[in-house]
Amino acid sequence: MKLVIQRVSEATVAVEGETVGQIGTGFMVLVGFGQEDTMELAGSPVWKKLIDKLMNLRVFPDEQDKLNRSLTDIGGDIMLVSQFTLYADCRKGRRPSFTGACPPEPAEALFDRFVEDTRSVAPANVATGSFGAMMDISFTNWGPITIILDSNDF
Repeated sequence: MKLVIQRVSEATVAVEGETVGQIGTGFMVLVGFGQEDTMELAGSPVWKKLIDKLMNLRVFPDEQDKLNRSLTDIGGDIMLVSQFTLYADCRKGRRPSFTGACPPEPAEALFDRFVEDTRSVAPANVATGSFGAMMDISFTNWGPITIILDSNDF
């Protein structure tokens, strides 16, 4: 499982011109699952650690403008968007291979569970895109700050 986390001042996801998710200050998170990810990952210690890390990354400014506050501290929002292309393999040729990505059916179940578990501990609004849809994603990266978390690192 991979998370690409961007600190944002706002984010919106639209499908076919219709807004399906919108947040204010918080995190825009691309969520990807690999071939090795199964439903056993959901609820595991690694899963819980990733969600805890997401809630408590200290990347928001305090009164002295130092990055000492977390999403939980500021009551920030989260936008979660499923993103199988995080598992693109670009080592050969010019067209990426996505064979390392989790197949759609288990990936959707994992994503739905991740959304549910994130909502259970999030300090504010948790919005999502639409799994498997072609989405238009607009956001303002505040910083810029972008952090990558990989379940293989925990």
